[in-house]
Amino acid sequence: MRLKTFPNFSLAGRAAAHRAMARAALFSDSSLRTRYQRYQHHMQKAHDLDAKAVPSVQPIAVQKERS
Repeated sequence: MRLKTFPNFSLAGRAAAHRAMARAALFSDSSLRTRYQRYQHHMQKAHDLDAKAVPSVQPIAVQKERS
């Protein structure tokens, strides 16, 4: 059985943390290319976590009434 290091972190919280890291990457002391790559990496990770956090919407099947 694998124990999680931080079991109380939600997916939405992790996504918010990655968005904060993305913003911080823009102002780091690195080249423009490196800053942009780090920004893109963290924003993609945040987007993926947001997609996992939102339950998928299943279409409701409409049944026709028989007369």
